[in-house]
Amino acid sequence: MFCCLRTVRRLCLDKILLHCILQSRTLSVADAINALRPFYFAVHPDFFGQHPKEREVNENSLKRLNGYLENLQKPGFRSFKPTQLTFYVREREPNSSNVQESFSASGFRAVSFTLHTRDLLSTVLDILNSCSLSTEHVQSLNGNCQSHKEAKSTVNRPIKWDKTYYSFTGFKDPEEELEQAQRVETTLLSWLDDNAATAVKKLKKSLPLRKELERLKIELSHELQLSDIRWQRSWGIAHRCSQLHSLGRLVQQRPEILENVKGRTVVFTDRSGMSAAGHIMLGTMDVHHHWTKIFERLPNYYKLQKRLLLLEDRISQLLGGIQVIYIEELQPLLTLEEYFETLNSFYNKLRDSRLPFHPRSLRGLQMILESDRYAPSLHELGHFVIPTICDPAALQWFIFAKAQEARENLKRKEEMILTEKELINISTERFSLDRLYKEPSVSSAQMIDCCKRLLEESLPYLEGMHLCISHFYSVLQDGDLCIPWNWKN
Repeated sequence: MFCCLRTVRRLCLDKILLHCILQSRTLSVADAINALRPFYFAVHPDFFGQHPKEREVNENSLKRLNGYLENLQKPGFRSFKPTQLTFYVREREPNSSNVQESFSASGFRAVSFTLHTRDLLSTVLDILNSCSLSTEHVQSLNGNCQSHKEAKSTVNRPIKWDKTYYSFTGFKDPEEELEQAQRVETTLLSWLDDNAATAVKKLKKSLPLRKELERLKIELSHELQLSDIRWQRSWGIAHRCSQLHSLGRLVQQRPEILENVKGRTVVFTDRSGMSAAGHIMLGTMDVHHHWTKIFERLPNYYKLQKRLLLLEDRISQLLGGIQVIYIEELQPLLTLEEYFETLNSFYNKLRDSRLPFHPRSLRGLQMILESDRYAPSLHELGHFVIPTICDPAALQWFIFAKAQEARENLKRKEEMILTEKELINISTERFSLDRLYKEPSVSSAQMIDCCKRLLEESLPYLEGMHLCISHFYSVLQDGDLCIPWNWKN
């Protein structure tokens, strides 16, 4: 018996000694952030300003990643769950000899990986390797944490404790915990059970600001006779209130420059101007001087918008009556000037090719233009996605071949939108939700599937909550619950 106790005591001392050695090589949060600079540069949301879907996915994944890194440094942090993250990374420059094979249609590739290590160094290396980024600079950081090569090789050697050690000491076997965590996938009920209380606390804290935001939005919309006020990104409530206060001050200081905004939509985003959809964009990093210039230029923007609509009509006439549209949720965020240039370039190419489309033969069909694609495609919602550099002859063949399928998709789209709205209303009432909404990157088909499955469950956690259907689990800073559309039960 005494022999066993001495063995256990020696093992405990060995563990303490090992912990001290490992501490000497553990990266700090600052070191980790510095080591991840190439990764942050590749996925930073600011570089995806014209691609709302990719930007939103990266923005939310970064929040979850930062939370994971912070938890690893918390004293006594023991609870551990593998975290799956998805990021969009811009592809390398296409090979001119074989463009379509080396460069994807969207211009980005999705990278998914699961974080399951307990130390920052391994986590950093996993992230960089998953995104095919260099790790040489991390090795140098790791080398600085150790004095000798021999010590480095000793420390890096994985140590496996005998199972009896955990039986005697009562400590949890980390390998066994990891295996269990990997076997058990996160379910909706288990996640709500773990996070509902946190969400309720954050939501209650945000209620006064939510009321203030609604009041400011109603007052400014009424005073300026705006159609709507929106935000391109998922900023917090406090940030949104601050932006509305800034707009309110400008209204008080320069009321004369806001006479031309009647019936328009104001969107707070990353740059100022007018969007391709005709909305007034106010850059959140700009000062009043920049906003003032935008409002003063509105008459010129309206003239350009009329020219743009005329250009869309001319393209439609050349393509048998197909309607040229711009879909905010699916297309890159473009200014009015950028979109006009895109349309004008495409129109000139079509006009010179003289394609023999029969007048009005494609009426009822829709198309959007994108400059970062190389081959035409038909979207599941029924509209054609046409690259600006598409060969006119190939375009003609593709549209003729897919016209009937496009009409069928458009018909299903209308039915799908009605079904989606109905299910959102039913789900909101059934679970007594304060709000149910989805991210732009979640399709109507995915939302319908999610709501149908939710309605089969009993979810008392959701009463009075704000529920966002997304691609991952998360509690936002103001208490909104995010769940993946394809949640597991």
